Amino acid sequence: MDILTTIASSEPAMLLRGSFWIYPLVNAAHILGIALLIGAIVPFDLRLMGLIRKGRIRTLAQVLVPTAAAGLAIAAASGALLFIVKPVEYARADLFVYKLAVIGIGLINIGWVRSNPRWAELVQKDESILNPSEPNRKLRIAGGVSIAAWVLVLILGRLTGYFM
Repeated sequence: MDILTTIASSEPAMLLRGSFWIYPLVNAAHILGIALLIGAIVPFDLRLMGLIRKGRIRTLAQVLVPTAAAGLAIAAASGALLFIVKPVEYARADLFVYKLAVIGIGLINIGWVRSNPRWAELVQKDESILNPSEPNRKLRIAGGVSIAAWVLVLILGRLTGYFM
């Protein structure tokens, strides 16, 4: 806990706590990051799962995957700044710890999807008779895990804010 106390007394943490504008703007950036992430992940994963049939996966991936990645980067950076304002309290909050665990699951799922050979076939090659355009069962399941994980992260994050 000493390191968390040190973080809480750091210049950036004091600046965030003491500024009328900076903390709300960082919070808005966090919401923007989450919106980009969830807004891109849900339609893409629904297509990956086969629940939406319109749109080629390759074309959707070219737009939605970078959008989701940008959203994740914005949410992570702004989330780290929000954390430093009350690190001891967050570390003690079970909901926050669960949120971090589910973020880990979401990141592991991303790594697993990206290492799946079928993923490369879907997003890098043109659709043809030799390269069918539909994901395999494992990628469909990963799409469901992705939606569940990132929506749960959203819910746990909001609950953390309400119950802290």
